[in-house]
Amino acid sequence: MTTTKQITVMLAEDHAIVRQGLCALLNADGSFKMVGEARTGREAVAMARTLRPEVILMDIAMPELNGLEATRQILAANPAAKVVILSAHSDDIYVERMNEAGVVGFLEKQTSAEILTKAIREVAAGRRFFSPSIMKRLRHDPDKPRDREGMVKTNSGRLTSRESEVLQLVAEGLANKQVASQLGISIKTVEKHRQHLMDKLNIHDTAGLTRYAISSGVIENVVQLTII
Repeated sequence: MTTTKQITVMLAEDHAIVRQGLCALLNADGSFKMVGEARTGREAVAMARTLRPEVILMDIAMPELNGLEATRQILAANPAAKVVILSAHSDDIYVERMNEAGVVGFLEKQTSAEILTKAIREVAAGRRFFSPSIMKRLRHDPDKPRDREGMVKTNSGRLTSRESEVLQLVAEGLANKQVASQLGISIKTVEKHRQHLMDKLNIHDTAGLTRYAISSGVIENVVQLTII
């Protein structure tokens, strides 16, 4: 009798109850093997490097390092990694930025178990999978340049990887000294990155950086904001 090989899956999600529910769902299916659970974006990057799972389910809004930057770092280290976003945020700006970062799938968290398992199988087989509602929405905006598969091309990579990390930590309320400790760099280097951020974004205070981080999906806020 032939036994089908299980697809190895890693989950990056900061909410424990969501992690537990997703792991239980996928383990019960029998086709998947959960190999790691990351609670922060930084943990996700380290786990992906060590475990090298076939598929990585990634949330966007996570502490320390958001899903966008975590995805960039994972794919920089291993371009063959298959990252699927599973997020409560599915506005076009989030989908477009994650698509530009190199994800192979994007699902809303309210998606069904059937769609989730189908997405994992599809991307593990080398195909892309975006939930039907997202694909329909993006393909019906004719004014934006697209790639061969109909996905929007964006130019959101104005910030360097390090600048994005500094932006998130500053927006989360860390002082320069704490940011330096977290990233293993000097306070002077943090100050330099912070100034570059403000110059690039034409923002002149910490409150402005925080508002930008929230509106662009770098960090999550309990208040629902409209992205302009």
